[in-house]
Amino acid sequence: MTPELSIRPALPEDCPAIARLISLSARELGANDHPPDAVEAALRSGAWGLDRQLIADRTYYLVLVGKDLAACGGWSFRRTLYGADDGQARSAERLDPARDSARIRAFFVNPRYARRGLASLLLACCEKAAGLGGFRSLELAATVGGEHLYRANGYTGSEHIEYAVGDGLTLKGVLMAKRICRRQGQNTTGTRSEFHG
Repeated sequence: MTPELSIRPALPEDCPAIARLISLSARELGANDHPPDAVEAALRSGAWGLDRQLIADRTYYLVLVGKDLAACGGWSFRRTLYGADDGQARSAERLDPARDSARIRAFFVNPRYARRGLASLLLACCEKAAGLGGFRSLELAATVGGEHLYRANGYTGSEHIEYAVGDGLTLKGVLMAKRICRRQGQNTTGTRSEFHG
């Protein structure tokens, strides 16, 4: 039987499973684009990790294939662009949809479900939710490995960044953005379909 795919908002009780997925994804998929010592430093420093503010704001989502946690990611109406609870570059300031861009945040995929379109599905969910929140544009800091995903989904940008993760190490990325249309009356959670992997 084909397992059912569903998307739902993350809950506080999901935090341990999300943290495990982030570590697994970073170590297995992130290692394709970053040295292992930089990946470990990113996890220790909070550059990558669990952001409970997103869960409290109900803007962080899980993709489930059957009961398996296959991917996670979200969007935010707060100024923080990346990082975990204990990350350095954080601000809980609310963004103004009339002049600011919503943030796309913390996308991680279980390596067993990589390159099956789940991140694009989750990204579309976040874009719709941000549009319903009044935002007309989105910004993100893409990792080297994630840049192709966002370009394939209409994001543009060429400003390369490096951010310190401790131990004299840095991660490379690129700042990207996308204009979106505000869509009224669309439900972005509770999505269900069959998964053909």
